[in-house]
Amino acid sequence: MQRHEKLVLWFDEISLEDIALVGGKNASLGEMYRELTPLGIKIPNGFAISSAAYRYFLKHNNLELTIREILTDVDTHYFEDLHRRGSLCRQAILAGHMPDELMAEILSAYKKLSKNSDTAFRDVAVRSSATAEDLPDASFAGQQDTFLNVTGTEMLLESCKKCMASLFNDRAISYRQDRGFSHFDIALSIGVQEMVRSDLASSGVMFSIDTETGFQNAVLINAAYGLGENIVQGTVNPDEYYVFKPLLRAGKRPVLQKKIGSKNMMLVYDNGGNRMTKNIPVPVPDQRRYTLSDDEILKLAEFAIIIEDHYSKKRGKASPMDMEWAKDGNTGELYIVQARPETIHGTKDGTSIDMYSLEKTGNALTRGCAVGSKIAQGRVRVIHRVQEIGKLQPGEVLVTDKTDPDWEPAMKIAAAIVTNRGGRTCHAAIVSRELGLPAVVGANEATENLPDGAEVTVDCSQGEIGYVYEGRLPFKKETINLGTNVRPKTKIMMNVANPEEAMRHSLIPNDGVGLARMEFIINTYIKIHPMALLQPERVSTEDKKKIDQLTYAYADKTEFFVEKLAHGVAMIAAAFYPNDVIVRMSDFKTNEYAHLIGGEGFEPKEENPMIGFRGASRYTHDRYRDGFALECEAMRRVRDVMGLTNVKLMIPFCRTIDEGKKVIAEMGKHGLKQGENGLEFYVMVEVPSNVILAKEFAKIFDGFSIGSNDLTQLTLGVDRDSEIVAPLFDERNAAVTTMISSVIKDAHGGQRKIGICGQGPSDYPEFAEFLVREKINSISLNPDAVIKTTKQIVELESRLKR
Repeated sequence: MQRHEKLVLWFDEISLEDIALVGGKNASLGEMYRELTPLGIKIPNGFAISSAAYRYFLKHNNLELTIREILTDVDTHYFEDLHRRGSLCRQAILAGHMPDELMAEILSAYKKLSKNSDTAFRDVAVRSSATAEDLPDASFAGQQDTFLNVTGTEMLLESCKKCMASLFNDRAISYRQDRGFSHFDIALSIGVQEMVRSDLASSGVMFSIDTETGFQNAVLINAAYGLGENIVQGTVNPDEYYVFKPLLRAGKRPVLQKKIGSKNMMLVYDNGGNRMTKNIPVPVPDQRRYTLSDDEILKLAEFAIIIEDHYSKKRGKASPMDMEWAKDGNTGELYIVQARPETIHGTKDGTSIDMYSLEKTGNALTRGCAVGSKIAQGRVRVIHRVQEIGKLQPGEVLVTDKTDPDWEPAMKIAAAIVTNRGGRTCHAAIVSRELGLPAVVGANEATENLPDGAEVTVDCSQGEIGYVYEGRLPFKKETINLGTNVRPKTKIMMNVANPEEAMRHSLIPNDGVGLARMEFIINTYIKIHPMALLQPERVSTEDKKKIDQLTYAYADKTEFFVEKLAHGVAMIAAAFYPNDVIVRMSDFKTNEYAHLIGGEGFEPKEENPMIGFRGASRYTHDRYRDGFALECEAMRRVRDVMGLTNVKLMIPFCRTIDEGKKVIAEMGKHGLKQGENGLEFYVMVEVPSNVILAKEFAKIFDGFSIGSNDLTQLTLGVDRDSEIVAPLFDERNAAVTTMISSVIKDAHGGQRKIGICGQGPSDYPEFAEFLVREKINSISLNPDAVIKTTKQIVELESRLKR
């Protein structure tokens, strides 16, 4: 029998060249089993029932003619007829007889696979593998069925027939028909693979690329308890982890982010029932802890890098990967059970990006995990069962509990998709990306909160959180060309506060981050005053309850503050690595600190907080010194543990030279030593004393950043929060520009870099021209102003011949 006629092949006989014989999924498993097992990646062994076996089965039962007749003139947009015809195809296959020769080969291989098992027949996963899977312009993965915990010959043979029948699921028929693939040019192979006992531990999905932005230096891992189908199907909201690839390669521990999902159900074996698997509740204490340890997160990310490197070398180009992993509850070992090319960002040319933004916000009806970065509008159509998908009209917003592949014919005509359940790697998310639709998944009670028939705006443009707003809100779309931007000599940096938007913003041509605001991370992700975590005895009972709710995964409450702050900064630093990211230490005013949970008892009442107990004055003061120590520990981890040494630290509102020296000494006590491992300290130029004594400040700090808002306020004596005197506030005033000119000259004289972070250069072209004439080193802008201002400055420099 020739190779292309072989009915069964073992994984160690298969490579990527065998897609026509064993399908994309099995070819990939064979490739990894042969090539990557020696590199330390564990792949469960198994065998593939070939596409030749599938065609043999069809021919033996004369099924091709039957199926052709059933599918003649099928209309994939007429859902009821599609479902009827698909059902007839599947029934015909399931009624077929397994040829004796094929049956014998399958059972012989199964017996061999079970040889080292504790039982007569070991438990296996039976996976469909279409021969056209994972083409560059189409992904057939996940369209056919998988069966877990298959045990015994009868169950195995029946599962094989069900896999064959699943080639004619409604969604698969629709997908092929709409993309011009013949139903008989595509065949089905079946993978029979040893089960990993993740029902006793955990499993999940992993990408070697950020799924939302296409940022290529991150590994995204989703994890939940039990067998992995719950994540793929969107039954649970999983944990989510990010790892930074370049520094993991360098031996660092760059876990950039960890988020706990609800994980309220787990899929386990149903050996005592009439089904192969069943869902059971997860105990609440387990729901409220991370599924994986940091060591396990990093080990999986190492696997992702090895797999991506192998496939990239094999294909001769960058090949981001989509993988499924499982942890064996008996041995604690981690396995890769599937891998395929990522088919959304992996095929983009990267010459332009579309940036969406709302022009105004409204009443948010629900929120969840954002998929993509688009904004869409339409009428809500709440559908509870797949049998009702015919109700969805083109351009409506599909709202449901969760989706599976049976929903795909309807998803194609939706304007956007919103689900109660699911994470970033669930079915609804994957298909929405493929279709180019914005989706909000894991929105909990979306089917209750979104009225059927209501007009809504689905917004995925604000980072990892997606919102569904009431009504049709105005928004804009800007296409940014990434390939034709000439870079100016003046560095154009960004002001970035939100870690969730960092990867997307990093795709805009830039020279780094001139201002990363620590207080946004504290206010949005931590929400707790650091002193309340250090001195809980001074916190009210009500605030203690709030703190416990936020920090339930942390036995040490201060670790919550340190880790969350470190992760927030690390996401920004990694997104722009290796460019400089200048992180400003916390600069809340006392009234703002007091609004943090537990903060009121730690903050003095001030008549004018704007010029009160803020910035550098807090860091060495008994009222906040220990809180500042937590900030320092977070920054030490970002630089020393994760390896993000592109982070520079900036001290705000430093009034005197002596104050600056004390702060630098205090930071040194907590492992942040100036000059060590390239660590630089910058100072904000916000107070006239910073300008007047610039030469002295240059002796103790490594660089300057002009905070034009505060400098204008204190130079002109204008309260920028006062509406009455607001018209007097103008950074173009001669007094302010004189100050700026002076500090730039003194910074350069002291061999120090100096930049500015503010909106002025983008709002006022003449102000930008002034800064360029003064030879400022960098201008840091809000992301939406970067492209426009870059073009202006390129033209300015050309005229000035700078």
